[in-house]
Amino acid sequence: MGTLPEPFAGWFAARGWRPRAHQLAMLEAAEAGQSALLVAPTGGGKTLAGFLPTLIGLHRAPHSGLHTIYVSPLKALAVDIARNLLTPIAEMDLGITVETRTGDTPANRRARQRAAPPQILLTTPESLALLLSLPDAGEMFAGLRCVVVDEVHALAGTKRGDQLALGLARLSALAPGMRRVGLSATVAHPEAMAAWISPDASAAPVRLVRETGGAAPALDVILPAGRLPWGGHMGLASMPEVYEKLKGAGVTIVFVNTRAQAELCFQALWRLNDDNLPIALHHGSLTIDQRRKVEAAMAAGRLRAVVATASLDLGIDWGAVDQVIQVAAPKGVARLLQRVGRANHRMDEASSAFLVPANRFEVVECRAAIQAVAAGEVDGDPPRPGGLDVLAQHILATACHAPFHPDDLYAEVTRAAPYAALTRRDFDDTLSFVENGGYALSAYERFRKLFRDSEGLVHPRNGHVVRQLRMNLGTIVDTPLLKVRLRGGPVLGEVEEWFASTLEPGDNFMFAGRLLRYERMEPMSVIVSPGGDGEPRVPAYGGSKMPLSTSLARRVRAILADPRQWRALPEPVQEWLRLQRHASELPSRDGLLVETFPRDGRWFLVAYCFEGRLAHQTLGMLLTRRMEHRGLGPMGFLATDYVVATWSAFPPGDMGDLFAEDLLGEELEEWMADSSMLRRSFRNIATIAGLLEKNHPGQEKSGRQMSMSSDLIYDVLRRHQPDHILLRATRAEAAAGLTDVGRIGTLLARIRGRITHRALDRVSPLAVPALIEEGREWVAGGAGDALLAEAEALVEEATEGAEHFTGMLGLDPTQPPPEPRPRQERRRRPPRYASRRLRQGVS
Repeated sequence: MGTLPEPFAGWFAARGWRPRAHQLAMLEAAEAGQSALLVAPTGGGKTLAGFLPTLIGLHRAPHSGLHTIYVSPLKALAVDIARNLLTPIAEMDLGITVETRTGDTPANRRARQRAAPPQILLTTPESLALLLSLPDAGEMFAGLRCVVVDEVHALAGTKRGDQLALGLARLSALAPGMRRVGLSATVAHPEAMAAWISPDASAAPVRLVRETGGAAPALDVILPAGRLPWGGHMGLASMPEVYEKLKGAGVTIVFVNTRAQAELCFQALWRLNDDNLPIALHHGSLTIDQRRKVEAAMAAGRLRAVVATASLDLGIDWGAVDQVIQVAAPKGVARLLQRVGRANHRMDEASSAFLVPANRFEVVECRAAIQAVAAGEVDGDPPRPGGLDVLAQHILATACHAPFHPDDLYAEVTRAAPYAALTRRDFDDTLSFVENGGYALSAYERFRKLFRDSEGLVHPRNGHVVRQLRMNLGTIVDTPLLKVRLRGGPVLGEVEEWFASTLEPGDNFMFAGRLLRYERMEPMSVIVSPGGDGEPRVPAYGGSKMPLSTSLARRVRAILADPRQWRALPEPVQEWLRLQRHASELPSRDGLLVETFPRDGRWFLVAYCFEGRLAHQTLGMLLTRRMEHRGLGPMGFLATDYVVATWSAFPPGDMGDLFAEDLLGEELEEWMADSSMLRRSFRNIATIAGLLEKNHPGQEKSGRQMSMSSDLIYDVLRRHQPDHILLRATRAEAAAGLTDVGRIGTLLARIRGRITHRALDRVSPLAVPALIEEGREWVAGGAGDALLAEAEALVEEATEGAEHFTGMLGLDPTQPPPEPRPRQERRRRPPRYASRRLRQGVS
């Protein structure tokens, strides 16, 4: 098909458009009845390419009932697509009905959609799963011709993606002629993604359509006019420069990495806003109404800027956006490209974006990200195997729709790519768990949810089971949240329960762009009033950490190891690296630099691993456990995206022993058996699998109550059925994803025989950012507070003696550095009794 039929050709021509090659290729795939994966740059008309076959097909042959389902990872994206899709339908007078179905859809509209479905339904994975659990799902989906999955890279490999993949397999059983279409701008593993889209877990029957054209983004870095911070991760020092960029542009999206950072950056910009620019705030903890108002104002052109988290990462088509500003390092190339693509949103025009590094390490990371974009590199891991907890939920949802035979459902499930390698044993054990809770829990009536009839068909045990499934359906397990409510006024949003528990009456904190005073806590609510005195706190959210991608970490190491690349860095960073080379040395590309030094009566170890925060948190736990076994008296550790650091009562010794590959043996088994992280993982898995209920009619459980319930069940299963399917799922998730054990194993193998240990007499320049990093983790039973000085004192200590080699700072960085000063022998151990006490206190 080389051209479009009328009235589509005329509609394109009226806008001065010509159909792009990938749009025509998607039409050809549809004509051939093929499923397809489209990978095209942002602004290239991906969404229109996904819908054109549906619009043309419905124009040629009107179809009553549901024809196409569009699945989006975001509610806001589904609403935005619906708005944009209605325009060409109205202008061509196609008479096609389009509606959205999300958790925000009113009950009366949901009921009407079941009785009289629209021809095109835009929804989310959760709402689709709920529809598939209904008894009339067979009738509703029988005539389905196509499913379009947008931003497929954001779903594949996640639990929401597992849920959707199982839902697609169910839809293929209900509508055997259904095609599948995947859309994405950033796909690192296209063959694996095509297999994920495929009806039979193989990439072969899926046509891969790639559009490689488009203008390269214009990327630059914004630095503060004053001193470039050594540490910290909020980027507030550059807010005056960011504000100047806002003033000079029409519309700007300021992306940040965390909700706490969004609150702080918004406040900083508002304080600078002498020009009264309309600036808004958007993140996932604000109320739906507040987010919708911001989205509507942005779409209508009433805002000059919005400060946003990942809540606006995907696909929202605001063509009037002039520029994107990314505050703090992006942590991944795919994420950066996704955000940069929000500017201009036109494929043939360069998207303008600025990166705002928060500290000197992040300057290097931003430079690495710009290099990766220029090289056309997209990072990301291939989709992982599906979770058994999601499978358990799907089994129950399928039974709620209609009775099934286990053999038939197993065959259906294994056609979904995440479950293609699922063993029959794991399937049967998961089914047994849903039936009665498993051997250890089968005596409890509350865990009995299914029964088999004389023909072997599986049914839900009663109507209560069906109602509970639909109230608790979904794979998103939020950290326990409390509503933030103004005294006598509206709800502003939600904060995590742990943060609220640290507040005392009179404390003040920033939230929803406002200064609030904490008054009291009520069941499921935090009562606040406007205002407050003193330095306000900012709520932090546990789910907001973004790990550094593997490929970006590799580029950071390459820049640090190659002085020729330093010339592209700002002078303060070059000087910082030259200081490091004089005082110690720089990390190599493939080895590991470990520095040790005494400070305030403690011994610090800083390892430059560059494996991301999640991997470093696990590595810190394992290192301190091994240090305890070696009698070093570990007291605590901290993890950033770049380093893991520990502090102990005695100087660390053999680095080859501390970082040996068997670290993932006994220490890992011990830690995973005792770890609170494993318990948290079990709680999330048990909630998704239906063992714990998030919602119950007329009841709401606090996070503390759910934790107590899950801990009790966890201990019972470990004692009486250690191979229970949920414990197996918990261990697999902890090893494969939650703790990033895979990255640690790769690191330990790579550095074997390549560890450089520098024993210093003081903190090195490269270690300073780590030691002033927030969010320190402590070994259970460790001693007191960290003896870390103020940032200024650390910098002064790290640069002490710099006057002796100031001439060196102007030398060519490609030349060998002068020999470093001889290390002074200065070992300050704590008193013997103190060391003994500290060692006894560490678990």
